[in-house]
Amino acid sequence: MQALRFTAPGTASVDELDVPRIAADEVLVAARSVGICHSDIELLEGRYIIPFTYPVVPGHEWSGEIVETGSAVTEFAPGDRVVGECVIGDDHFGFSVSGAAAEFFVAKPAWLHRLPDSLSFTDGALVEPFSCGYHALMKAGNVNASDTVVVFGAGPIGLGVAAGAAALGARTIAVEPAAGRAEAARKLGAELVLDPTKAPIAEQVAEATGGVGGTVVIEATGRPSVMADVLEVAAHGARIVYVGIDVGGSAPAKLGLVQSKELSIHGIIGSPGVWPATLRFLDRAGVDLSELVTSRFPVSRAVEAVAASRDTARNVKVHLEFGATR
Repeated sequence: MQALRFTAPGTASVDELDVPRIAADEVLVAARSVGICHSDIELLEGRYIIPFTYPVVPGHEWSGEIVETGSAVTEFAPGDRVVGECVIGDDHFGFSVSGAAAEFFVAKPAWLHRLPDSLSFTDGALVEPFSCGYHALMKAGNVNASDTVVVFGAGPIGLGVAAGAAALGARTIAVEPAAGRAEAARKLGAELVLDPTKAPIAEQVAEATGGVGGTVVIEATGRPSVMADVLEVAAHGARIVYVGIDVGGSAPAKLGLVQSKELSIHGIIGSPGVWPATLRFLDRAGVDLSELVTSRFPVSRAVEAVAASRDTARNVKVHLEFGATR
């Protein structure tokens, strides 16, 4: 079988590997769609946030079809369409253990969730990034049509926030300077997209909200300066959630606003425990995430796909596709 492998810092290749064998408590999955994430680039460059060793097969945003089950597996059967979580105890699937960017890979039933019939394999490979945005909205609490949600950043997670907030009925404002990503935010439900390079973003949000600000503010860039800005655009009593990740950065922030505005602030990492709810939401809400996928490659061209994912001016999400996408 063909698989994308990272074999040393900065070195990626498509290699021929044996189809893996499964243990009694495992399943063999045929990959159908696999997303390439910024975290995969960090892995390739040798600077992922947890320890790992090369070589490693990346791929933690995926959908697939079970083709074989171990003798002790009763929850799933061949033909089941599945997606899987990427943090498994102390292991990170696609990072500290090899992932889904291969024609076939091994998984354990405890990681897996059935993909609803309403969702394509392409949708399935977007569940992981969307689940992070959905988790942010749920952490904010009771997001509804009375809210104005301001999301900073229209990358995959920020776009998921915009889509989810719009589906919940909230007025949704995205903050994004890149034209392509701004257009994607509009298609996914943002009523307004503000360019922070045109004028101070606090002034733009104030103008757009009649001086009130965002009642929910989601920070999805992970940039320290932007993480500071969210305090200034938040309404009195707003709920703020930080989902973008920065390790070790800093920026000046007006921390007095936390008290003077009586802000509620949460920080989250990933989407632990929310996958079943995320899948139910996507099944029932009719959110079309396909706008996120801007380029598709077969596994034989996976190295090109990795390069394309670095071109964030042109691409939001790059997918590897393996056969059928339904």
